[in-house]
Amino acid sequence: MRVDAPPLVIRRLGRVEYAPTVEAMRAFTATRRPDTADELWVLEHPSVYTLGVRAAPVGEVRNAIPVVRCERGGDITYHGPGQAVVYTLVDLARRSVKVRDFVCMLEQSVIDLLAGDGVTGVRKRGAPGVYVGPAKIAALGLRVSRGRAFHGVALNVDMDLSPFRAIDPCGFPGLPVTQARDHGVSGTALEIGERLAGILARKLVDA
Repeated sequence: MRVDAPPLVIRRLGRVEYAPTVEAMRAFTATRRPDTADELWVLEHPSVYTLGVRAAPVGEVRNAIPVVRCERGGDITYHGPGQAVVYTLVDLARRSVKVRDFVCMLEQSVIDLLAGDGVTGVRKRGAPGVYVGPAKIAALGLRVSRGRAFHGVALNVDMDLSPFRAIDPCGFPGLPVTQARDHGVSGTALEIGERLAGILARKLVDA
C-alpha cells in the first residue's frame, strides 16, 4: 500500500566536486527515515569520468581528467561544466514506483523538456538515456538500496564535448554525443537542470 510522501525538496547546489557529492548521497540514503522528504539535487560537476557497475576497468585515459568508480548502474560516462545533473534521492518503495518505471520517468522528463523547445528526443531499446537523432544527449544511472534511489540523470546542455571522444560513452564504441545548445535550447546548465527537476517533480507527485 502506498504511503503518502512528504513534499519533495529541490536543492540547487551549483558546481560541486563529484566524490563528496556521491558520499553525501550515500549518507542521505543510509540515514533517511520513513518520513524523510525525497530530494532532487540540481548541480554541475568539474570534469570527471565515472565508471558504473557494468564498466570494465580502464587504463589511463588520454587526458588529465580523473576517473572515479561508483555504484550506479551503467558503464563509463563523462561529467563536466555545462552539463545539467539532477540527482534523484527518491524513496521509490514509498511511492510504489518500480525501478523500470522510474527510469522511464527520468527519460520522459528529458524528452518533455526538449519538446518544450521544439527538439525531438527519443529512447533507444537496450540503451538507456535520451537521444536526438543518433546522438546521445542525456545519460542516466541509478543505485537503488532498500527501495530508495540515488544518482540520477545528466543532460548535456552547453559544454565541451571533446572528453567524450576519449571513451566509449556508456560502453558503446563510436557513440556520438550532442548537447541542448546545438539544437537551439537556450539557458545555462543550472537553469536547464532546474527546469528538468521541476518536470520530474510533477511526475513524481502525479505517480
